[in-house]
Amino acid sequence: MVHWELVILFFTIAFLYASVGFGGGSSYLAIMALYAFPVKEMKLIALICNLIVVSGGLTIFIKSKELNFKKALPLVILSIPMAYLGARWPLKQQVFFILLGCSLLMAGLLLWIETLKKGRTEERPSKGNLLTNLFLGAVIGLLSGLVGIGGGIFLSPLLNLLRWDTARKIAATASLFILVNSISGIVGQLQSYHQALPMQRLLWLCLAVLLGGQLGSRLSANKFSLSLIKRITTVLVCYAGAEVLLKHLNIV
Repeated sequence: MVHWELVILFFTIAFLYASVGFGGGSSYLAIMALYAFPVKEMKLIALICNLIVVSGGLTIFIKSKELNFKKALPLVILSIPMAYLGARWPLKQQVFFILLGCSLLMAGLLLWIETLKKGRTEERPSKGNLLTNLFLGAVIGLLSGLVGIGGGIFLSPLLNLLRWDTARKIAATASLFILVNSISGIVGQLQSYHQALPMQRLLWLCLAVLLGGQLGSRLSANKFSLSLIKRITTVLVCYAGAEVLLKHLNIV
């Protein structure tokens, strides 16, 4: 069964997230959790939608020479196997939803803090510390695989807070990070996915994020208040995270 309001929601999420270099995986998961999707289906759909959205944005970043592959490599190199390991890691359903709820709340907090530090990344971009980058990539990669997202919503605010580079270059790096971890996560998920894929629902949702992502990534980010978008995202992600936690901790 296709819930048509989901198609509209996925289109809107892809449009907004693509405009700031994200894939939208955390919000896709949040919505599907509220609709009580099966866990394995949730993860797989979120990762596939992530992959579709960031592919277009990353292409644009590469063409505009915003992506520094050499600087991004330490963040990516360990995240790929860790995302695969996380995707293969068996989690009980309740543990998954508790982890998802906590991850959404943490992502929302990081995004909110980032909006309060506006302009800092443009002042003195740091050279980046190799061990710090490797550690961040590995930890976020593992969490991404466990939950079923690309990890950009965690990585981007942290890099901004660390003054890792300019906002545009961080967005480009986050897009690459999401892309490779989504692919790694999809491979891991498919190896333990032993049920029929909901093809009709998957195709409609993929079409929605393709259109939304292409539109969002091609419109100039200057036409939007990025701070406002991130604050709206913060509220929605935190609300969904709280709902998931309250439900699966049996508080309500």
